[in-house]
Amino acid sequence: MTCIRSEIIGHGHYLPAKELTNDDLAKIVDTSDEWISTRTGIKSRHVAAEDEYTSDLAVKAAQMAIRTANISAEDIDAIVLATVTPDNTTPATSAKIAGKLGLKVGTPAFDISAACSGFVYALTMADNMIRLAQAKTVLVVSAETLSKITDWTDRNTCVLFGDGAGAVVLRAKEGNGTSEDTGILATKIYADGSQYDNLLSNGGVSTTQTAGHLWMNGKEVFKYAINSLTQAAEEVMSMGGVTSQDLDWLIPHQANVRIISGVGQKLGLPEEKVIVTIDHQANTSAATIPLALSESMEKGLIKKGDLVVFNAMGAGFTWGGALVRI
Repeated sequence: MTCIRSEIIGHGHYLPAKELTNDDLAKIVDTSDEWISTRTGIKSRHVAAEDEYTSDLAVKAAQMAIRTANISAEDIDAIVLATVTPDNTTPATSAKIAGKLGLKVGTPAFDISAACSGFVYALTMADNMIRLAQAKTVLVVSAETLSKITDWTDRNTCVLFGDGAGAVVLRAKEGNGTSEDTGILATKIYADGSQYDNLLSNGGVSTTQTAGHLWMNGKEVFKYAINSLTQAAEEVMSMGGVTSQDLDWLIPHQANVRIISGVGQKLGLPEEKVIVTIDHQANTSAATIPLALSESMEKGLIKKGDLVVFNAMGAGFTWGGALVRI
């Protein structure tokens, strides 16, 4: 039975030029490279310049994705941006990106705020648009400038986050409805609002009229993350009719190397099948998965035909997964 699949035909990523190492942070707050790296797996992160905005990072990643897809900006039928650090409260930062890229007038553009799960959420929405024949080619971008809402005096949080952007171009392709198809085979997204206060920015337009700073209950986030990330991966594999033994790669959200390792173990995956980029990128929220994907594809590590699971969990709590044959 034939069906429409959303194939990833292009990938892109961008990291700001400024790199902040753990040793650099040790000069700012009471911490050390040993303390950070052993607890999180992070060695360094990239930080946007003062006049470098989320849209700037997004445009760089999107331009690479368009180039690797071998299409023009005018071929794009819609753009979906995942971010919690928009340039402005309104309008949507995706509209600004569309203008900078030169997308044709009338192209739908909207933002999704699902924190670290943002890319999986955005991918799900874009896939739905393609399968419903509302669009043929969709640009999905995830971009964050978390440094703008980081409290650089709080050693518990400032060591965790970084800035960056990743993007993919999806295009409609006919498939046979089996797990051998190329493209997005299954997606599943979730939320648990009862966990709202465990990971958040302590500001907002309606509450404090400020952006606030990132805060989290680390123990609760850690405990919830391993179970939810495992659930998301298992669910989309079940929906796609595959098992973890069929996977070529797992690309989990890059929040903590111990969480990544724990999820890999629960899924029965060897370490060499789990992509880890947190060491040099830190937690870039919605951008971690597309950053890791694009970087791995550029290096030739992930190839066409590979079966991959993306899984993420973040503030809200939100979480989700996607099963994709590249």
